[in-house]
Amino acid sequence: MLTRLSRPRALALCALPVLALFGVAAFAPLPFTLAQPGSTANVLGDDHGTPVISIKGAPTRPTEGELRMTTIVATGPTADVGVGDVIDSWFRTDRAVLPRDSVYPSGGSEKEIEKHNLDDMRKSQDSAVDAALNYLGKKPGSVDVTLHLADVGGPSAGLFFALGIVDKLDGDGSGGDLTGGRTVAGTGTIQANGEVGAVGGVSLKTQAARRDGATVFLVPKAECREARAELPKGLRLIPVTTLKSAVSSLRALEQGHKVPSC
Repeated sequence: MLTRLSRPRALALCALPVLALFGVAAFAPLPFTLAQPGSTANVLGDDHGTPVISIKGAPTRPTEGELRMTTIVATGPTADVGVGDVIDSWFRTDRAVLPRDSVYPSGGSEKEIEKHNLDDMRKSQDSAVDAALNYLGKKPGSVDVTLHLADVGGPSAGLFFALGIVDKLDGDGSGGDLTGGRTVAGTGTIQANGEVGAVGGVSLKTQAARRDGATVFLVPKAECREARAELPKGLRLIPVTTLKSAVSSLRALEQGHKVPSC
C-alpha cells in the first residue's frame, strides 16, 4: 500500500542524498593547487655567494638598484586539497586557488615534475642569454654568459635574466642603470627573439615584490588585469611585450618621460 508523504517530509528525504554528496565532497581531495607569494631574487646580485649573472668575453659595468624576479609557492602535485582549504583561500588576498593542471601541466611524479621545471628553467636561461645578446647586437660565441639561481624552476624568470644581462653589459645605453637605482621586480617568459610571454600567479607575485621593496613591477601586457586585481599600494605596473619594450620603459622611467601603464 502506497502512502503519500507530507511536503516537509518529502523535502527532507530528497535532501539526504544532497547532504551526503556534500559530506563526501568535504573530505574528498579536489584537483586544485593552493598558492601564495614566494621568494624574490635580485638577478644583479649573488645567490649563496655566487653571482646570478657571470659574464666573460666582454667588459661589464657595476650596477645599482635591483632587478628582482618573483615566484609563487604552491602545494605539491600530490597534496590533498579539500573544500575547507579552497574556501579559506578563496577569501584571502594572499592565497590563490589554481587548477592543478595549470601549475603542473606535465603530470607525472614529483621527481618528474621537478625535472620538467628545471629543464624549463635551463631553456629559459638559454633564451634569455640569446635575447639579451641579440638585443645588444653581440654574438654568443664571443660573449660567455653563465646564469646561476638555485632552487627555482620554471621559465618565468626569463625576462629578468635578459634585463640583468643588458644592465651589466650596457645599462641604459647612456652610462646609467636600467633600474635608475630603484628596486624593480616583475615576471615573464622570454623567447630568443625577445618576445615576452605570460606566466601564472601574477597577483601573488606583485605582493611578493612589494614585500621585498619593489616600487615598479614589469608584467606581461596580457596579464595586466590579473596584476591589478590585488595590486599592493605603492607598486607601479608597467606592461611589456618584448625585451625591447621593457628596456625602453625603464629608460623612460629613469628620464622622467611617459611610461606605459596597465
